[in-house]
Amino acid sequence: MSERTKSTASGRATGTQKVIVVGSGHNALVAACYLARDGYDVEVLERDTVLGGAVSTVERFPGHQVDRGSSAHIMIRHTGIIEELRLENYGLRYIDCDPWAFAPAPPDSGLPPIVFHRDVEKTCASIEVACGARDAAAYKRFVTVWGPRSARVMRSFSSPPTPGKLLKSFWGLDAKQGGSALSREFLQTGDALLDSYFDDERLKAALAWFGAQSGPPMSEPGSAPMVGFAALMHTLPPGRAVGGSGALSAALVARLRSDGGTVTPGDAVTALRKTGSGWQVRTANGRNLHADTVIAGSHILTTLNLLEQGGFDTGTLADWRRRIRVGPGIGMVVRVATSALPAYPGAPTTDSAHGLQLLVGDRRDLRRAHGAALAGDLPPRPVVLAMSFTALDPSIAPAGEHQLSLWSQWHPYELADGTRWSAHAHREADRIIGEVDRHAPGFADTVLHRHVQTPADLEREMGLLGGNVMHVEMSLDQMFMWRPLPELAGQRVPGAPGLYLTGASTHPGGGVSGASGRSVAGLVHRDLRGRLPFLRR
Repeated sequence: MSERTKSTASGRATGTQKVIVVGSGHNALVAACYLARDGYDVEVLERDTVLGGAVSTVERFPGHQVDRGSSAHIMIRHTGIIEELRLENYGLRYIDCDPWAFAPAPPDSGLPPIVFHRDVEKTCASIEVACGARDAAAYKRFVTVWGPRSARVMRSFSSPPTPGKLLKSFWGLDAKQGGSALSREFLQTGDALLDSYFDDERLKAALAWFGAQSGPPMSEPGSAPMVGFAALMHTLPPGRAVGGSGALSAALVARLRSDGGTVTPGDAVTALRKTGSGWQVRTANGRNLHADTVIAGSHILTTLNLLEQGGFDTGTLADWRRRIRVGPGIGMVVRVATSALPAYPGAPTTDSAHGLQLLVGDRRDLRRAHGAALAGDLPPRPVVLAMSFTALDPSIAPAGEHQLSLWSQWHPYELADGTRWSAHAHREADRIIGEVDRHAPGFADTVLHRHVQTPADLEREMGLLGGNVMHVEMSLDQMFMWRPLPELAGQRVPGAPGLYLTGASTHPGGGVSGASGRSVAGLVHRDLRGRLPFLRR
């Protein structure tokens, strides 16, 4: 008997079960890979001609391979997915960002920068020079306490968000002061956590800006673990995929095809209709496909629209839409090709360029930017995260040139004055480039090309509704067993048996982790295996 028709007792499918995956985001591709590996007939349908969703890389400028969405990969390197799917055999290779972060001195201050190395002692030495011995000692204590805690958070991200799974993830964690004290530390704001450890505002601002990459400001309850993730970077730092972020998606596609799965780009799903024991999937190219199971990897609101086109109850859909909070928008990106890397005063050139360049020296700038976005206004001063990965991987740019991604938060999707983003895009890009130039004088003069991605562009190109790269807000009430809603958090849709959810709209949320894809693949496999007839080998 062939591998694709083995007994379910062997843990594999019979090969007769058709699974259609909607969208080719990395979570969708992870799910497809696990199911194709286990013998299911898997087809991925993608509206875009570029595969990978926000984890993709294209040529924006001559000779430059530029990321469309994500750049550095953190969480997926902690999940074991890369090893389980043996993605290194399909061309995926990571280079550690070490140092993993860099905080320049305030302009014209003459102060030393802060360099976050993978090595804790080297990091503490940098902090001592920049901020003093007390903060250096406090940082070492912070890593000692929050390293294990962050590892448990990562463990909770890698499994379904049931109460039992969550309890198991955190069981045994040091709680010498009692469970109540421990839970309070997890539920506090990131700002409160930083204030309890450190004195120097520059250090607190850098770590707050790192934590805010999840979306919410560090003034929100429950944001402390986002700051705590910094401690985990000393175990395994952010990784840069050689060739660009899209190398991960390319490896997943290659793995999927090697196991017999198919990927169809440029054919958007337009409706999902329940038919008997299966699903009818209608596409923009006029195809009507049958599937036993559908996994929707698109934005949750997009998935609800597909269900509505397929005749699902409109009242239920309207209720879900009203209760899912996308938020005002997170930020925008300027991708630039340059003739040189930014030169930060007082910084070793190699150190400053290898990781995340945290260009914020005061948390008040973060608060002002977030408050402005809530009001529908542009930030008084852009807060910028710069990433220059040609320092690690020269293959993504022509010889003698460099490439940077400049991410800025927060920028609202809808502007209060009613104007369109097209009227502001290039002026705001000038301000973002100017902010880098303020910290690294002369940088603006090195820019050769630029590509601007406003919140409206992020929605148009990659289906990131509202310009939110995390799909829906990563606030405490929309995380774990509440993401995106309690009744949808199990990655199933009530009233739609055989339809499953994955992607950033589901637990554990945005960022490159693949955990949602692996979880849903396990869920589908368990459900279908129970429905398959028992066959003898």
